[in-house]
Amino acid sequence: MTAPLFVTRDPQLRAELLRLAASVGVTPDVRDSGGAALGGWSGAPAVLVGVDVVAEVASVGPPRRDGVHVVGLGRIADMVFRTALDVGAESLAELPTSESWLLELLADADEGPGRQAVSVAVLGGSGGAGATVFACALALQAARAGSVCLLDGDPLGPGVDRVLGFDRLAGARWEALLQTSGRLSARTFRDSLPRRHGVGLLTWGARGTATLQAFAAREALTAATRGHDTVLLDLPRQGPAVVDELASRCRHRLVVVRASVPGVASATGVVRRLREAGPVGLVVRGSRLAGDEVSRLVGAPVVCAMPDQRGLDEAVDFGLGPVKSHRTVLARAARQALDALAPSGDLRGRSADVAA
Repeated sequence: MTAPLFVTRDPQLRAELLRLAASVGVTPDVRDSGGAALGGWSGAPAVLVGVDVVAEVASVGPPRRDGVHVVGLGRIADMVFRTALDVGAESLAELPTSESWLLELLADADEGPGRQAVSVAVLGGSGGAGATVFACALALQAARAGSVCLLDGDPLGPGVDRVLGFDRLAGARWEALLQTSGRLSARTFRDSLPRRHGVGLLTWGARGTATLQAFAAREALTAATRGHDTVLLDLPRQGPAVVDELASRCRHRLVVVRASVPGVASATGVVRRLREAGPVGLVVRGSRLAGDEVSRLVGAPVVCAMPDQRGLDEAVDFGLGPVKSHRTVLARAARQALDALAPSGDLRGRSADVAA
């Protein structure tokens, strides 16, 4: 069973719980007695027991399990606390006070165990470094192994949809999320995105007309992480405080650096700022400076280095995307970066080696 279990005979409470379930796209299993509840008790991801039947449920002796909660309308009487312990309840929720908490509980129960997604923030070390292009290349390569979500965090940037050639795809854009204030279900979020070749995108409908809002950005990142194997954020070098917050919420941070004196000088400040959130890796573009020299000057490990790819701008201009072949320079660099950032990778250890 994958549906949460509701146990109540109170029509008002049942209607309220069904309303909450519908708002997060959940269809629960509803039972009206303690005996009937036993049939779905052990398999449900979460169990909500109404105060009207909690004593009855306790009397049939259901097996102990996690994820049992007692729910009531308004203040729950003190005498219910003892009975709640008898059914092994973890908590008591009073509606409408606990509505937000119950919404999150139902959404999490419906989506099953949380994924251990690899989340990566990609930023440019300087203007024109190619962070958006590299983020798109990472998305295409990561999609060969699992589901991917690419979040476009720069309303003034070129747009990940245009770089990938996905700009004609229908689906939700940031503007829709900026109008919401509730919790995002991972399934609903995933299904609403424009998607092609295993990559789901959240980008901007009209660039430059909106700003990244902290609440919507947090919810989008949380929902994306729960619903995908890899989550990539294309973030601006400079922006509102939420940019640094999003970078800190990711497991990894990559800075794309031009292998030139101005590029290295600019990237040094970006890396210094990001390092407060955790280790930072470098993606070096160009060949004017060696990778080890860039690493020494910037003070971060090089995850991958690559020369400029011929015909890249033309491919993007014609809507072909940045990776025409998995054998291109950009594709190989993206795979190398993903290998370094995988759970078995050793980015933190590399950083220590460089520092030494």
